Amino acid sequence: MKYGSEVMLQPQNQNKKYEHLFSDIDQGYLKIPKFQRDFVWSKAQTAKLIDSIIKGFPIGTFIFWKTREELRHIRNLGNIALPETPKGDAISYVLDGQQRITSLYALRKGLRITTNDKKEIDYKDIYVNLEFEPDSDEEVVSVDKPQESSSISVYDLLNSSLVNLIKKYNDGELEKIEKYQKRLINYDFSTIVISDYPIDIACEIFTRINTSGQELTLFEIMVAKTFDQDRNFDLAKEYEKLNCSEGPEKDLKDAGFDTIPPSTVLQCISAYLCQQVRRKDILKLDKYEFIESWEIVKNGIFCAVDYIRTHLRIPVSKLLPYNALLIPYSYFFIRNGGKSPTNLQNKLLTQYFWWASLSSRFSSGAEGKIALDLKKMDDILNEIPPTYRGEELNLTLDKLKWYWFSTGDAFCKAILCLYAYFEPKSFRSNSIVKIDNSWLKVSTSKNYHHFFPKGYVKKQGIEEWKGNSILNVTIVDDYLNKREIGAKAPGDYMKKFEDRNPELHNTMKTHLIDDMELYGVWGNNYETFIEKRGERVLEEINKRIEPSL
Repeated sequence: MKYGSEVMLQPQNQNKKYEHLFSDIDQGYLKIPKFQRDFVWSKAQTAKLIDSIIKGFPIGTFIFWKTREELRHIRNLGNIALPETPKGDAISYVLDGQQRITSLYALRKGLRITTNDKKEIDYKDIYVNLEFEPDSDEEVVSVDKPQESSSISVYDLLNSSLVNLIKKYNDGELEKIEKYQKRLINYDFSTIVISDYPIDIACEIFTRINTSGQELTLFEIMVAKTFDQDRNFDLAKEYEKLNCSEGPEKDLKDAGFDTIPPSTVLQCISAYLCQQVRRKDILKLDKYEFIESWEIVKNGIFCAVDYIRTHLRIPVSKLLPYNALLIPYSYFFIRNGGKSPTNLQNKLLTQYFWWASLSSRFSSGAEGKIALDLKKMDDILNEIPPTYRGEELNLTLDKLKWYWFSTGDAFCKAILCLYAYFEPKSFRSNSIVKIDNSWLKVSTSKNYHHFFPKGYVKKQGIEEWKGNSILNVTIVDDYLNKREIGAKAPGDYMKKFEDRNPELHNTMKTHLIDDMELYGVWGNNYETFIEKRGERVLEEINKRIEPSL
């Protein structure tokens, strides 16, 4: 069997006895990878499993992945610490059968395990009813100790010495105990071992047989693949710290960029290491190069975020038209050694942002386009204007005027970024509007206000597709404005703000509304407002798309 250029061994069918199966766990050769589900089986399910084994019923096949890769894995089970694998030896990871193996091992060891709902299961408290024969139609294993008949816990059945058993049970009961012991100890557990498969294939196998039907994410796979105990590297924890550090370290939450997904962070690393960001490229990254690059890329991400916040004046990540924009920017700052961009580089970086954001650049085929854009970043690093031949952005006033406002649309987000650049101020107080990630999830957000209110526009008989234009949207400070405004005409509610805010004329310039008379505000002329504001927005976009170099 081939995968790419690699030849993989065929799966091997093996039967294992109870003791052999669990001696592998005790010696550190069998592990449960951390991308498995948490232990969720109840004690009743475990009792039923033991009952099936005693009766000789099939309980399904265990699938193990044998490899020399060290994955992030479960280190403690209940009240015991699991041993480490001897250095240099292969490890078998459980791909299918975690719940069954955990239950059987817990019984063998008499563990106490706390479940997700904080209930503690004591595995010494599962009993075999000695009144029944093993092949009885009745369930011979139960979670409650039989009161009317003799019984033995499964733990004692597997662990007690013959001397102790003789002291507690009569000859008839001892004969049954011996039968039960043999049934458990001699049961043939069916296992399939796949050896030295690439991690992505092993994970695909896990996904296909996982009963929850949830596909492993690329991040979950990379967390498992890059785990390194000796270097104290755990990608899951490092990503948590990148997003929200509990100590004095810099983090994305403080910067307002904590909605950047882990997949984007992985692509930033891959862009730095191999100038490609496809899933298959990320999976092929060398573990040790990945770990070595973490701090370098993390600093590159922080530099990119700082640049986006200060130079482009995009205050929070929810406004970004595409999360993917962070990849070429982090690449630039890593390659630039953390230095501040030159004046020319600033212009070219700004041009790139608006070209990519307004052209629906990453709406499809994003991975291939990012790779091409990294070459554009190489040009910018060398102060060479990138070519956009054949990819020009031909933005017209007609396209802008009636563009439907949606918070999930990259083009709309780009226009909102332009609004944010001018640090919009409160109509009421002239204070700078606070823009918050938690407010930017839907079009009814606290930060968004239709300047000609939807209710007013509707009463004027203006079609909804016109009334919901991106040019009719302003960024405001809080919901109070909406309560005060309601469905009033802008000429009416703005007069009230004019009385409270002597700086209202300058306030409105921060919303790209330069003259309320000229823009049709006082006359409540919606068509004029859209036309004039569209011209103003287009003017600012053209400055950025076609900078004077």
